[in-house]
Amino acid sequence: MQPKEQKSSPQLDMFRKRLANILNHQHELYRLADLIDWQAFENGFGTLYSENGRPGISIRLMVGLTYLGHAFSLSDEEVVRRWVENPYWQFFCGEEYFRHDLPIDPSSLSRWRKRIGEDGSELILKITLLAGLQSGAVRESSLERITVDTTVQPKAVAFPADSRLYNRSRVRLVKLAAENGIALRQSYRRLGTQALLKAGRYLHARQGKRARREIRKLKTFLGRVYRDILRKIADRQDLKEVFSPELAMAGRLLSQGKKDKNKLYSLHAPEVECIAKGKAHKKYEFGVKVSVAATNRDNFVVGMFAEHGNPYDGHTLSRALEQVKRIAAGAGVERCFVDRGYRGHGVAGTEVYISGRRRGITPQIRKELKRRSAIEPVIGHMKADGKLGRNHLLGELGDKINALLCGAGHNIRLILKKLREFLFFVLLFGWLERLRRPWAWHAEGDILPVRG
Repeated sequence: MQPKEQKSSPQLDMFRKRLANILNHQHELYRLADLIDWQAFENGFGTLYSENGRPGISIRLMVGLTYLGHAFSLSDEEVVRRWVENPYWQFFCGEEYFRHDLPIDPSSLSRWRKRIGEDGSELILKITLLAGLQSGAVRESSLERITVDTTVQPKAVAFPADSRLYNRSRVRLVKLAAENGIALRQSYRRLGTQALLKAGRYLHARQGKRARREIRKLKTFLGRVYRDILRKIADRQDLKEVFSPELAMAGRLLSQGKKDKNKLYSLHAPEVECIAKGKAHKKYEFGVKVSVAATNRDNFVVGMFAEHGNPYDGHTLSRALEQVKRIAAGAGVERCFVDRGYRGHGVAGTEVYISGRRRGITPQIRKELKRRSAIEPVIGHMKADGKLGRNHLLGELGDKINALLCGAGHNIRLILKKLREFLFFVLLFGWLERLRRPWAWHAEGDILPVRG
């Protein structure tokens, strides 16, 4: 059932004070709560709930917790726990009085993200742009000139060593066989553990020949268990469906070679891809490629999406520009600044300037093209201060949702910074005015001089 609409009650509680009466109205979170269009979320997400049944959790509460979690890089459990301790967070999420209990179970956020999907996450990013325009964190004219770049969103997986993958796949097959009452010829529980430990020790001692011998043993153990299960479920159609996912991954591990494409790097996240960075400190990253579009002047994120399959950067530019037009409510992009990895993009209708271009460049365009590199620290902040550095959400849908919400979290941080700067200048102006006219300040009709 749709959540009940939160309405402020005109009747006061005798034993509690309203949050609006005890909080600082100049605080950045208090002001941000007035800038965000919460009704847009009610209209956009209200159709995702059924008509009958128990009323759902407040949409503003779920969106507010999502914003706070990605703005301050907190897990679902941590953001719910800190919500109880912070009155500004509670007011931001629509509470009228201070609450001393947990608002929701942390697992509700996971189910809610699956419900809204990629389109709902894009709406959350879009509303941050509208709030940024109202707060002054981004100018409307800045939407005409954007910078686009790609990065890697690493998945929360262990480094894909062959020895660990072979042993883990064998363990999962043995466990699944025991749950379904299949008696194996041999489980290799003891020998597999020993071989895994020896392989790690030999690699640490740089004894590659001995390590490869133990890795071959692990592959042999996996192959024997794999073929044993295939023989014993050959005539049982019901068990084939149960074992099909695990057997498919085990078959991929046994058949893939060193230089094959579309290799399996993780059993619990088969969608993980190996993306070569070409950098000395990190040659390879295991995750998914993400396209980031930010304004050239204000570094405000106006587009972000995850693209599976490790496509060429130039092939992602057209989709990035389409997403910017959707999020920016049809605003036309006149100039787009990219690096040399976007050569051969094939985009028409928008002037695309590639880094290093010399011909046909005016002084203004040269200045804007020089600012193209500013998107690199934007990506760095989303990885260090946000959740782009390690994605814990499941599946390909989790990759897409996390990328969009990381962009929304970055925008929230920029808006809060802008609101803090505004409050600082207001206080500074008042302090200077008081120094200029010390006897002009009155309190309850009395003249209060300034000491010292």
